[in-house]
Amino acid sequence: MASRLRERYREQVREQLRERFGYGNVNEIPKLEKVVVNMSVGEAIVNPKALDAAVAELTAITGQKPVVAKAKKSIAAFKLRQGVNIAAKVTLRGDRMYVFLDKLFNIVLPRIRDFRGLPQKSFDGRGNYNLGLREQLVFPEINYDKVDKARGMDITIVTTARTDEEASEFLVAMGLPLQTQRARG
Repeated sequence: MASRLRERYREQVREQLRERFGYGNVNEIPKLEKVVVNMSVGEAIVNPKALDAAVAELTAITGQKPVVAKAKKSIAAFKLRQGVNIAAKVTLRGDRMYVFLDKLFNIVLPRIRDFRGLPQKSFDGRGNYNLGLREQLVFPEINYDKVDKARGMDITIVTTARTDEEASEFLVAMGLPLQTQRARG
C-alpha cells in the first residue's frame, strides 16, 4: 500500500513540475531522497538516562529505531567529553519517509501555536530544507503525561532538486506550508 503523499507525487506533482520547469527527462524532476530527524540531548552529559527517553520518543514518532550519536570532540565549557552519547538520529527513506512527511505537513505543523507557515529562507542552496521544532509534544504519538522534558528536534528534508526555487515549488506542491511574501510583513 503506497502512502497518500507518494500517490500525490506520482499523479499530480511530477506533471506540474514538468510543465513549470520544462524538464526533458523524467529523471530531472525533483523527488524526495530522505528525511533526517535529529534530536540532541544536552542533559545526557550528566544524566545518560535522558537519552533513553529521547530514543523512545523518536522511535514512536518515526516508526524506526534511532542511531545514537556520540560527541566528536571534548568541549570543556559544556563539560562534554569525546565519545559520550549525546544525540539520537533517524534517517527515513521509502514509505516511512512519505508517511512521516504526510503526518508532519497535515497534522503536526498545524498543531503548533500561532503557526503561519515555515520560513522561505530555510533552504540550504542545494534544494534541501531544514526546520526545527521546539518540542516533541506536537506529535500525536507522544503521550503528554509520560514526557519528562520538552525536547526539540531538527528535521532535514533532502531532495534531488538542484536549486532552491525548484525545491520550493516541489515541496509546496507536496504540501509543505511555506510562508508567502505577504505573510511576513
